[in-house]
Amino acid sequence: MTVRIKFCGAAGTVTGSCYWIQTADRQFLVDCGLFQGTKTVKELNYGDFPFNPVEIDFVLVTHAHADHGAMIPKLIKAGFDGPVYATAATRDLLSYMLPDSGYIQEVEVERLNRRNQQRGKAAVQPIYTRKDAEASISQIHPVEFEDWLTPETGIRARFWNAGHILGAASVELEIEDGRDTLRLLFSGDIGPDNKLFHDDPEAPSDLDYVFCESTYGGRFRDPITAFQRRDILAREISSAMRAGGALVIPSFAVERTQELLLDIDHLLDQNEINCSAVFLDSPLAIRITSVFREHLADLADVETGEHPFRNPKFHFTESVDESKAIARFTGGVIILAASGMCDAGRIRHHLKNHLWRPESTVLLVGYQAEGTLGRMLEKGFKKVRIQGEEIKVHARIRSIDTYSGHADGHELVAWLKAREPVRQGIFLTHGSRESLAALASDLQEQGVKKDHIVIPELDDMYELTKSGYTKRQRGVFRRIAAEAVDRPDWHNDLAQLTLDIRSSLEHLPDAQKKRLLSRLKKALRGAS
Repeated sequence: MTVRIKFCGAAGTVTGSCYWIQTADRQFLVDCGLFQGTKTVKELNYGDFPFNPVEIDFVLVTHAHADHGAMIPKLIKAGFDGPVYATAATRDLLSYMLPDSGYIQEVEVERLNRRNQQRGKAAVQPIYTRKDAEASISQIHPVEFEDWLTPETGIRARFWNAGHILGAASVELEIEDGRDTLRLLFSGDIGPDNKLFHDDPEAPSDLDYVFCESTYGGRFRDPITAFQRRDILAREISSAMRAGGALVIPSFAVERTQELLLDIDHLLDQNEINCSAVFLDSPLAIRITSVFREHLADLADVETGEHPFRNPKFHFTESVDESKAIARFTGGVIILAASGMCDAGRIRHHLKNHLWRPESTVLLVGYQAEGTLGRMLEKGFKKVRIQGEEIKVHARIRSIDTYSGHADGHELVAWLKAREPVRQGIFLTHGSRESLAALASDLQEQGVKKDHIVIPELDDMYELTKSGYTKRQRGVFRRIAAEAVDRPDWHNDLAQLTLDIRSSLEHLPDAQKKRLLSRLKKALRGAS
């Protein structure tokens, strides 16, 4: 028996998770996620899938984050008409997240097309619309944790708690051909031990192949209690309030926002922090919070009651007018808004309003992918561009890692070791080059053979058998070069060069400005 697997995303990078699996007579996907990061990488979302959607029999989705499930509407729009399987909580989250994703794409494409029209460029179309997304929900079927599912003859799947976000799962697969059974495990995103809301991750052992995420490979955190986590947050909030400005928190709509609300509520109740108001400025995060309420029985660490996220100082702003009104508050307030990497949504408006203010604070509370605005702020960029406008960064930029939804390097190694024996190979995905290499090195230190560890590149294809794996060398089409997957692209370089030129010109006399611009023009003519 031979099974083929193609790494259509999250290979050499963190986003766009999508595995295309082919058996003798079936094709299916594990995850179908959105690419995030540089413009070069995000352009993959607009191109054709590296497979024919019409020929896909079914899809298994590990969890509701955009980089794992947000391309489902496009898949369906392109002709896929089969079932999508996910846990009940994942389906409930996607029922809000996918339409919101479609709406954001419509708004951003409308803005882009206005600029394109002014520049004489052709109009572009959104990846999918809100209507497309709403129509796709009916194809998502809920499954229970640890119950076997048989989507096709000879293929069984079982979902295990991954401890990452509400509903998140690792997916176990058994593929039979009448003689042999190939056992595979896809980690999805693995949560850390002792995470708020969830039990520790679980999964089976005794496998042929494991496909494991590596987001925090090589990065290690000290164990932290709920008290310590809240104490760190309290110090950041109090410091921001003493500075006299607002505290702006770019937050992921799913899980991170709810964790922060729960801890802020506790700190307010215990008089450990003081602020005038807490604004949750994200219609999606507000709706997701209602899903958490519906699944309270599935959550740990939450006291049951009428509403565990209610506090008199909490203000949930859904309308555009309510969102704009927050700009009146220049100090003493906490503003949580999506998205967590600052690459879309209302957070960009709040950053435009506060990044230039030295009394304001921006607190990053999650992973920032390469090429995103959040990564630029994390790196200490002094100037950024938001919606075409140059913004000087005077605000205090802070970052904490205590709310990470990902296992760190030690926990990833422990999770993988607990899966042993893994007879044929461990494929490391969903990580930067550095984190992938670090996790591979740590596994080797724990006795895993070097040739037992594989780090695939985007669009690589492998053939898997009971006796081993081989990499296909012929007929592999690469959509972008491997070196462009996880590094700043020319768009990032151009944006930074533009900011540098303007900064340099500001301090020069007019005659020198003209000479400098003349040399730049001459260099450009020579390059063309």
